Amino acid sequence: MALRGQGGKQKQRKIRYAVVGLGHLAQVAVLPAFAHTKNSELVALVTGDPAKQKKLSRKYKIKTAGTYEQYEECLREVDAVYIVLPNHLHKDFTVRALKAGVHVLCEKPLAVTEQECKVMIEAAEKNQRKLMVAYRLHFEKANLDAIRTAVTGKLGELRFFTSEFAQQVAEGNVRVTASVSNGGGPVYDMGVYCINAARYLFRDEPFEVLAVTASRNDPRFEKVEEMTSVTMKFPDDRLATFTTSFGATDIGRYTLVGTKGVLTADPAYEYSGALNLKIDIGKKSAKRNYPKRDQFAAEISYFSDCILQGKDPEPSGEEGLADVRVVEAIYESVQSGKPVTLPPFERKERPGPQQEIHKPAHGQPKTVRAKAPSGEAA
Repeated sequence: MALRGQGGKQKQRKIRYAVVGLGHLAQVAVLPAFAHTKNSELVALVTGDPAKQKKLSRKYKIKTAGTYEQYEECLREVDAVYIVLPNHLHKDFTVRALKAGVHVLCEKPLAVTEQECKVMIEAAEKNQRKLMVAYRLHFEKANLDAIRTAVTGKLGELRFFTSEFAQQVAEGNVRVTASVSNGGGPVYDMGVYCINAARYLFRDEPFEVLAVTASRNDPRFEKVEEMTSVTMKFPDDRLATFTTSFGATDIGRYTLVGTKGVLTADPAYEYSGALNLKIDIGKKSAKRNYPKRDQFAAEISYFSDCILQGKDPEPSGEEGLADVRVVEAIYESVQSGKPVTLPPFERKERPGPQQEIHKPAHGQPKTVRAKAPSGEAA
């Protein structure tokens, strides 16, 4: 879609965005990303913090800014929203935007429950608008190279996947103050990356889940568990296991093991630094380093292209639902102490190498009244 500019030249239309929620992630990654997008424009901010509204509007030269109560007014000025709110608010703010005729790019997890995800998907279909879950790694070269290695058979027959994802989360952070029923805890925050990676590397869906949790006597973990370990069974007798924690040192890696070789991504899930792959096949070993990129600019550009070209996005709302249904099964297994069987679920679309988008990295901006999960200011 293009507009006619001066001199008869074609001018590419830009999708106008509002960013909803101005916490740490929004400030250090989402807002700066618009500088690296040619088809997207940041035109509005929505926040409940007057200081953030004032200072960030001035910094990014935003004329339209409002409170959460003024959300519908802001929606009149935009084509799409990027929702960066606490997990339990995703469904409400997504549905309100879709009903207003606005496309939605929503941070992971898509919602807290499978039913909420379905409501969001149905709202997108009813209002003929796009809904995408913000899985930035679906456009990242390191991750897509791992997928290419897995599907080409270089590792032989894939047998098992393991992953560890942890960080120290500060007391008072929303990740530990929100209960599990409101999307708090390490599985909703980090475990979805592990679930998603296992699913796209195996190109399949798990049918059984077994999970356990553990917590120290620490005031941070009164509403959520400190850590969770999960085993997922996949068709063809494949296993995927992962442990995610809010009370351990930073780590974020996965290993995929086949009958002929091993692939290790370490770091695997990072957005603020370089990523690395190591592939061992027989006696041969290869290492690949992938410098830091702007993963958020890539996913925003992709979503805008979907809107402009009338394409369905991958990762779609269905992709977000696929992971949330596993998260619900994990906590059901924790409560019962038994394996939980998942009903059949089919996904035709999977991320592939053709989705790679390279956007240059940006510096680390100073934040306004926002801290990293660890409690450190940017």
